[in-house]
Amino acid sequence: MPELPEVEVVRRGLERWVSGRTVAQADVLHPRAVRRHLAGGEDFAARLRGRTLGVARRRGKYLWLPLDDPGFSVLGHLGMSGQLLVRPEGAPDEKHLRVRLRFSDALGTELRFVDQRTFGGLSLQDNTADGLPDVIAHIARDPLDPDFDDAAFHTALRARRTTVKRALLDQSLISGVGNIYADEALWRARLHYDRPTGTLTRQKAADLLGHVRDVMNAALDVGGTSFDSLYVNVNGESGYFARALDAYGREDEPCRRCGTPMRRRPWMNRSSYFCPRCQRPPRAAA
Repeated sequence: MPELPEVEVVRRGLERWVSGRTVAQADVLHPRAVRRHLAGGEDFAARLRGRTLGVARRRGKYLWLPLDDPGFSVLGHLGMSGQLLVRPEGAPDEKHLRVRLRFSDALGTELRFVDQRTFGGLSLQDNTADGLPDVIAHIARDPLDPDFDDAAFHTALRARRTTVKRALLDQSLISGVGNIYADEALWRARLHYDRPTGTLTRQKAADLLGHVRDVMNAALDVGGTSFDSLYVNVNGESGYFARALDAYGREDEPCRRCGTPMRRRPWMNRSSYFCPRCQRPPRAAA
């Protein structure tokens, strides 16, 4: 599933190519793509018609387009295979095209939501007073947000009876981090994924946050991580950070730091990748 860097790459593309344009027509081609819009596809299309899209915004793995009516926004979630693509008008439809937005200007492009597995979707949502779609108001700020509170993050870590990777994936604590970037940041911080959060000193928590930010910024610089054709930016281009991964997907390959073969362990219906020498497990986990 796309994580913060991949969603941010899409947000930047929307800001460049879609923000400020007025919707002339919205076509919902598959009802599951707007299933979170409880009034249905016809209502979604009718309420978007004639609306001008504002500057694209993001909170964690969610992104949204504010509208010229400040009361609501178009909220998007890519799920596992969702794509928001800017295509020339008249270009052949993608096989899994779900929603199409046409615009009233003469730029000659349209916005398409394509989703093979239909786990993602678009919806119109009411905004909170500060312009955040209300259904994601519980999502924490992400580590690249200038208003992210590092001290509060450490306090919350120490207070929770959990392990460090579970904490990184808790979107109510810190948003935007998923399985890939959690493994990458933990490798950089030399922390085992089962390390209890209560054992992290303030300095260790600060170091971990620094590594989370570093790995996400590095991924942003090359367009995010693409393992297949499902994650692409708005122009249909893949990211290249998969070539620079230090931990994720590197089972049995030598650790880039010490040369020890990397290991993979099942973890919460996912996998965790780590170096058994650099990231020694806590005693109970061992």
